Amino acid sequence: MAWPRSGEADRWIAYDWVACASDATERLSSSFRRLESNACLSLHSSPHATAIMSFSSLVSDLTFKDKDISDRRSQYSRARSVASTQATSVSISGDIKSQLHGGYSHPLSRAWQSERQLTKSMLIYPLFVTDVPDEETLIPSLPGQHRRGLNKLIPHLEPLIAKGLKSVILFGVPTQPNSKDALGTSADDPTGPVIAAIRLLRKRFPSLFLVADVCLCEYTSHGHCGILRDDGSLNNALSVDRISDVALAYAEAGCHCVAPSDMNDGRIRAIKLKLIEAGIAHQVVLMSYSAKFSGCLYGPFRDAAGSVPSFGSRECYQLPSGGRGLARRAIHRDIAEGADVIMVKPASQFLDIISDAKEIGKDLPVAAYQVSGEFAMIHAGAKAGVFDLKAMAFESTNGILRAGASIVVSYFTPQFLDWLEN
Repeated sequence: MAWPRSGEADRWIAYDWVACASDATERLSSSFRRLESNACLSLHSSPHATAIMSFSSLVSDLTFKDKDISDRRSQYSRARSVASTQATSVSISGDIKSQLHGGYSHPLSRAWQSERQLTKSMLIYPLFVTDVPDEETLIPSLPGQHRRGLNKLIPHLEPLIAKGLKSVILFGVPTQPNSKDALGTSADDPTGPVIAAIRLLRKRFPSLFLVADVCLCEYTSHGHCGILRDDGSLNNALSVDRISDVALAYAEAGCHCVAPSDMNDGRIRAIKLKLIEAGIAHQVVLMSYSAKFSGCLYGPFRDAAGSVPSFGSRECYQLPSGGRGLARRAIHRDIAEGADVIMVKPASQFLDIISDAKEIGKDLPVAAYQVSGEFAMIHAGAKAGVFDLKAMAFESTNGILRAGASIVVSYFTPQFLDWLEN
């Protein structure tokens, strides 16, 4: 119900009669009787009907009731107090859920509000392993990251494992003459960097979960992720057969997980069948780079792995950046072919795809690769003073987790082990 503005009124106060205190109700009822002859009162049947009356009318009513009070300033103060109480009742009773601050007023309660928080077990640390045993070379475009030979892996990993490192993903970097050819034959060389590293790390760190990236680009003379036809296009059938052979070799060497990143059609099925035939499918995780997008964020990685294509690009087999529908189809395909884990790469620019992957594969873990370009950009921004490195590393990773990932491949892993501890 609404009262018309009086001649001396300068404000309007809203009241929710359900929430009114009893004494305020009595005072307002008196006002209604006094003003009823001057206003048209419209009562609604709803128990939440709201009245609007002028501030001056409320003051006048309180003055009438408290005529023994001599201090007029006190009368106005009481009126304001009653009005404030009733106005607050209106805002809270309308939607109590709008009062949120108390729910995250403490660091622990803020943690409770987080849907998913980063833990050490979620992290996979990328390692670039060369065929030069004593090599330890800084990668200029990847701050703090190195290419390491076998003899440098143990000293590097020991302190990280002591801090809680659970998993690494291995990328081979062949550097010897004649280590690359059109078929990528050195990819599954028993003496090559990946298989040698798997055997070494399984023996030295039995509890460390080993993931082997499976691709041919580091081992082919042309730098593409498969075997090419004479016209330079990718021969999918031959590439899948070769990729599945490499995956089987890594699994038989002892890795816990094979992760094909080549994006050839049908390679998940081919790998799964070979693992089954070899009798080891029950003990090897198959993590598919299902939604791997083409783009410019892989530059530092390609410098590190020496996998820059000698001609053309990978746009014909990696997904276009706007291809959400293609990504969803690829995820459906790989799940149907037997993938145990779905990966999205890159991560930060494709949070919608991570969310899609979680929706499509409701019962499968979703991994996200925070790629070299993402890592380098965060470092560059921090170096320029745009933001704090640690804060942005967590912020970007929290976004990835919130989108639906439960596994994060990150070059920040060594720092996260310290930051999470503290």
